[in-house]
Amino acid sequence: MNALFPIEQLKKMKYDLTRFLLVYKFALDEIETKIDILKEEFQSLHDYSPIEHTKSRIKSPESIMNKMLRKDHEFSIDGIRDNIKDIAGLRITCSFISDIYAVKDMLANQDDLKVLEIKDYIKHPKPNGYRSLHMLVEVPVFMSDCCEHVCVEIQIRTIAMDFWASLEHKIFYKYSQAIPERLLNELKNAAEAANSLDLQMERLHREIKDIKDANGDSDFDELRRIMINNQQFALPAGFMQLLTDE
Repeated sequence: MNALFPIEQLKKMKYDLTRFLLVYKFALDEIETKIDILKEEFQSLHDYSPIEHTKSRIKSPESIMNKMLRKDHEFSIDGIRDNIKDIAGLRITCSFISDIYAVKDMLANQDDLKVLEIKDYIKHPKPNGYRSLHMLVEVPVFMSDCCEHVCVEIQIRTIAMDFWASLEHKIFYKYSQAIPERLLNELKNAAEAANSLDLQMERLHREIKDIKDANGDSDFDELRRIMINNQQFALPAGFMQLLTDE
């Protein structure tokens, strides 16, 4: 019996950890489904989507363990759940700065999402120049035996912000020594250059939109076609008249 006990204990630990991480995976699935719906809605109704692409990740058990040890927290499933809020992470890349706040508002308006925290590193960049909008949301996940409320960290950035942050991470990944002040200043200057590009592209986007809205000529044949899920529907000649008569 004693020889079997460690094996049974290991089986239970594996089961508990697998279920624990699955819940976070399902929470990410829920949010990514919401994002896909928002993308398709905007593309169909506005011929434009504020969301370029998304990327998700679940922290590995090793990364979770190291973070718990660094913070000197009790190492247990409950301790992990209570103290690590970024086990599930989703990064949303947008075209323009205004899109970031539009996506943030759309997510905040979802009835089944609870916004726990927002950190705006766009209006208040980090000292190294890092910019992004972080949301911590709580997602209900319905398992076979209960409903779990799961924390997911969402980072929303422009393409330029993501470019800078990704390269900054690659440059200093596993670099344990003190970074020279000159290099820190160059890195911050690069972040400012990326932000200037964002602002310029935002202005161009707004001006082109204003010009298109002012011209406002829509092709009549185009107005009589609807595209849903890559399937095109032609509106019958009397369809619009019937809607008008209601």
